[in-house]
Order: sequence, then C-alpha cells, then structure tokens
Amino acid sequence: MSEENQSTVRRLTHFIDGQRAAGASGRFADVFDPAQGRVTARVPAASAAEVDAAVAAAKAAFPSWSDTAPLKRARLMFRFKQLLEAHADELAELITRDHGKLFEDAKGEVVRSIEIVEFACGIPNLLKTEFTDQTAGGMDAWNLRQPVGVAVGVTPFNFPMVVPCWMFVMAAATGNTFILKPSERTPSASIRLAELFIEAGFPRGVSNVLHGSKDVVDALIRHPDVAAISAVASTPVAEYIYSEAAKRGKRVQALGSAKNHLVVMPDANLDQTVEAVINSAYGSAGERCMATSVVVAVGHVGDALIERLAARVRALRIGGGMEPDLDMGPLISAAHRAKVLGYIDAGVAAGARLVVDGRGHSVAGHEDGFFLGGSLFDNVEPDMSIYREEIFGPVLSVVRVPDLASAIALVNAHELGNCVSLFTSDGGAARAFTRQIQVGMVGINVPSPVPSAWHSFGGWKRSLFGDHHAYGEEAVRFYTRYKSVMQRWPDSIAKGAEFLMPLAT
Repeated sequence: MSEENQSTVRRLTHFIDGQRAAGASGRFADVFDPAQGRVTARVPAASAAEVDAAVAAAKAAFPSWSDTAPLKRARLMFRFKQLLEAHADELAELITRDHGKLFEDAKGEVVRSIEIVEFACGIPNLLKTEFTDQTAGGMDAWNLRQPVGVAVGVTPFNFPMVVPCWMFVMAAATGNTFILKPSERTPSASIRLAELFIEAGFPRGVSNVLHGSKDVVDALIRHPDVAAISAVASTPVAEYIYSEAAKRGKRVQALGSAKNHLVVMPDANLDQTVEAVINSAYGSAGERCMATSVVVAVGHVGDALIERLAARVRALRIGGGMEPDLDMGPLISAAHRAKVLGYIDAGVAAGARLVVDGRGHSVAGHEDGFFLGGSLFDNVEPDMSIYREEIFGPVLSVVRVPDLASAIALVNAHELGNCVSLFTSDGGAARAFTRQIQVGMVGINVPSPVPSAWHSFGGWKRSLFGDHHAYGEEAVRFYTRYKSVMQRWPDSIAKGAEFLMPLAT
C-alpha cells in the first residue's frame, strides 16, 4: 500500500448480491490504523432496507445453489483457494492495517484460512452418507444431509479473515447462502474476500457482507428468512445471540470468551515452556481467543518460571505491524487499551505482584498508537478479576498450586473452558490431564492448541453456546439437516397395508 493510499480515508461498502453497495443509512463508523491512532477508513452501518436486500439476495440464490452438485461447488472452492494464494500478501496487509497485528502474524492467519478452503474442497466426500439395503422386506433406507438455507455469521475484530472463513466457506460448500456481519473495527478483508469469491465463479447472492453493530445483528436474528446463525463474540454477547436466535427457532452456534490456562509441571523443559508462553500470551498483543492468559505453576517450578518469563517480557520488541523483526503490535483501539489498563490497575489493587509493568510504554514514531507493553503478574488468586475475566490484552497472570490435581481442579472450576495446555515430560500425567480436564481444546506441550482445518474448533461451558463446534466435520453437521429416507417400490407392497413397524424378513 502506497504512502498516498495510507493517508487517504477510504469509504468502505457493503457487498450485496455480487457487488459493492454504498451505505444508504447515512451512518458510518471510523476504522483506525491502531499503530498510528489515525482513521484510515469509514464503514457504513446497514439500514433495515439493506438488511432486507441482503437476505432477499441470499434467499433468491439458495434454490439453485443448494441444487448445485457438490463436485461443482468443490471446483469453485478450489478456484477460490488459488485466488487467496495469489492475493495472500494483499489480504495480510489489509488485516494488519485494520487490526495492528504483525504482518507475519497476519500472513499466518491467511494460511490458516486457506487450509479451511482446502478442507471444503473435499465436500463431495464430506456430504457422502449411508445406505442400508433391505432394511426391511423389499425396503431400502438411506440418509441425506441437506443445506439449512440462509445462514448468518457474526465475527470478531481479532481474526478478520480466518473466522469468516470458518463460516461462509463451509456454509457455501454445503449448499447454503450466507450473510457475513464482520466487526466494524476490522472490515476491510471481508469485502475483499467477497470480491474474490465472485471472481472464483460463485453465483451472485451466495455470499454477502453487511456492516454495522448490534442493531444489524438484531435485525438478522429477527428476520424470518434467516435459518442459522454462527457467531464469535464475548460470552455475554454470544449468550445473547444464542438465546435470541434459538427462541425464534434458528440453528445457532455461538462461541464466547476464553480464559486459557497453561499448566507447567516441575518436570517441564523450562526453556521450551517459556518461549511457548511468551508466544501464546503476547503474540498479537494478547488479542486472541486462544492466547494463554494464566500460567499455573505446579510445585516448586514457580520461582524459576517467573524469573525467566520476566526477562523475556521486558525484552519484547513492540512496534507497528508492518515493521520487521517484532514480537508484538498495538491493541485494537484506545478504548480497549484503557480497558486493559483498568485490569492492570485492578490486579495491583487486589494484591497481585506486578512483576513487569507494561503501562506507560511508548513506541518511537507511533506516539499516537494504541500500544501497551507486556505485563506479568505473580501471586494471582482465583477471586481476582484479572483471573476470572477475559482481559484480551498483553497481560499474563501466574497462579501457584501444589500439585497436578489442584491444577486440574482450578481449571475445571472456571466458568470458561475454551482451551488449556499442559507442559510436562510425564506421559501418565498428560494422559490423566487430557481425560479429566473440562475444556474443549487441549494441548500437551503445545500452547494455543488451535485444531487443524479437518478437525473442529470450540470450547466447553460458557465458552460455547450450541451443540456444534466450528469448521471441520462439525461445520458440515451445523450447516446441514439430517434427513432419513425409506423406500419401497410397488411390486413389493402387493400384500397390502401393514400396521406394524417395518421388519426384516
């Protein structure tokens, strides 16, 4: 992106029925470059008429798209994959400019998105079902998976590409049409994805993009032609979307907040563990739902762990996302920065020991950017807000426990159950931990255990509302309805009416 373009405030659009649509409501929100603290774009908020238009476009496209052969849908997905690969750097830069995460981090997000599209290319096999010959006398039975209709996705600011790909890619592959409502703070990548989708050959109306905030989400929830909603948000918002959509009879999958623990056993390799913690806790300024926010130090390992962590946190290289050789960029907004600062203040007030203080950190050349340094707390207790609540920033808490059983009990007692990791050299401890922990995603000597595209993503407890996890085969189940078919032909029913359950004879 040229310097000239960087200084220009872009006017973003919706994407409805295969083309850009300028906002008609007259309401706009500012999109910031977090590294500069400067407005770089204005994004429209959809009006009620624009919501209706997007739903109408998706509804109109559904009959023919749902009847399209899965193989043809797969071929279009393969073309889309090729376009994403060709535009990978462009997409990564859009992510970095809106979000602030490092360019290399954004490129990693693009790669993970492409992996989901690659998985979707196998949709003919994924939709293949089962057949029973002679389930009863002269009768055969089989099942179908058919698309649900118009689906909606509500996505967060922190992963502007991969989370939308969790949703619209799998929805379209299974024969649904889609409306994406991305975060108004990081909207740019969504529009470009929609354009590339059309360029790949997908019909108009299959994928649409609407911008806005709660009123747009509410309008989509209320709309009678919307059949399913997938959302990633904070737990209060996810629970709200789930309850409001479910009571209207819609299929809902709503992923909520996280408070991810990383348990360190005394036998863990500390050098490897510290590097894993640093990358997981402070990468992307901690604005990841898979970020480690609590280290649980078991037994005598705490002092050595704190000493090594403190040195690494103080040495974090922080700057603008497009600059090379950095560890961390800015936070998403001034308001979020203030919120994270409030948590640090609260931790100090509650009596936790602030080993490394990231407050007051400034980056030369980016004095107006939304930066914080890394912060590290020791002696954190479970009743403190910095332990209970999702901070979503570069703040790491260390809790000390005497043994593995206490660590498991601590993690299981938390209301959130997104992901957890255990670092150890003991296979028996790892096996017991894996089986006993009440968390949806588990890593053994792996921080931030994000499942690959052919598995599925999701937490337990108040980290997920609904029955299905995201992407992978779980997405195939979420975006389709199961239908059971039994068939008998006239030459086999000559014996007349039957008043019994069909029986094999």
